[in-house]
Amino acid sequence: MTRLNRSAAALLAALVLAAPAAANDSVASMGTGGLVLQRTDGIEMRSEDLYVSAREIRVRYRFFNRTARDIATLVAFPMPDLEGGIESDVALEDPLRMPFTTTVNGRRVATNVEQKALLNGVDHTGLLRGLGVPPSPRGDATMRALAALPQPQIDMLIEMGLVEDRSWTDGGVRNLELAPLWTLKTTHYWTQVFPAGRELDVRHRYTPAVGGSAGSLFGDPAMESGEYASEAAARYCTDDAFRAGARRMRAHGLYLSETWVDYILTTGANWAEPIGDFRLVVDKGSSRNLVSFCGEGVRKISPTRFEIRRQNYTPNRDLSVLILTGTRIDD
Repeated sequence: MTRLNRSAAALLAALVLAAPAAANDSVASMGTGGLVLQRTDGIEMRSEDLYVSAREIRVRYRFFNRTARDIATLVAFPMPDLEGGIESDVALEDPLRMPFTTTVNGRRVATNVEQKALLNGVDHTGLLRGLGVPPSPRGDATMRALAALPQPQIDMLIEMGLVEDRSWTDGGVRNLELAPLWTLKTTHYWTQVFPAGRELDVRHRYTPAVGGSAGSLFGDPAMESGEYASEAAARYCTDDAFRAGARRMRAHGLYLSETWVDYILTTGANWAEPIGDFRLVVDKGSSRNLVSFCGEGVRKISPTRFEIRRQNYTPNRDLSVLILTGTRIDD
């Protein structure tokens, strides 16, 4: 999933936490390169009940093994990618810092974690670990490890395209600045037995690392027909009502900021049948906030919550939520 492009994002005042949310469960196998998500013909996702907010994500699944035998398989829950690069809108250092709990039929399950450092589809995790560099392209630990490498190893990483040298000189003194360019993929997984002819209740609950900006161009008439607005419309389905609401917030002297929450829905298409009963609730947090996301049949069920219900649902795009908050400068 691509974010607003860098030229648009650069217009924002500042970027804060990003790499939001997580994903639907998917059957997986452990291949030589790590977890591989697969389709399965034996297990149905009878229902998914998903709650998404900037403070918490909760999801409950009901799975059904429609065969006459128990099925033991890996179940994977992939987290969103953490991309490198100075301009990346990601301040989170590692998805593993996000609290994450799983229960199966009411009992807590411990999940394993796989992390891969990829560049152009090539796995460089082993190389980086061999050099003592963490797989995350973000954070002080990674920057310190890179800075401590001998120059020939730094040159090797630059030549491979894994690192960009952005060092600069001030007053004759060279200041080392290395930008990791790889992408971290993180997946929670565990082995699960799906009993023959029975349902299984699986739940995840966690606090997402949200993305956002300390400023917003929404409500600015000069930007409403620009690239920023068109990209937001494609990603979040912002419409005339949303833009009018942003203008009203500005007219009341409010300073606008954005919060982004993403959730990977499309892995829910890896089960034997479409999701039988799908329910999504998006909570914008405050009745004074504005919210926008793509979906059909959205209805308001409370001052802050919006609901979508679908039957026999096959997700064809992932969920991206934009929450617009207004604050007074003197607050």
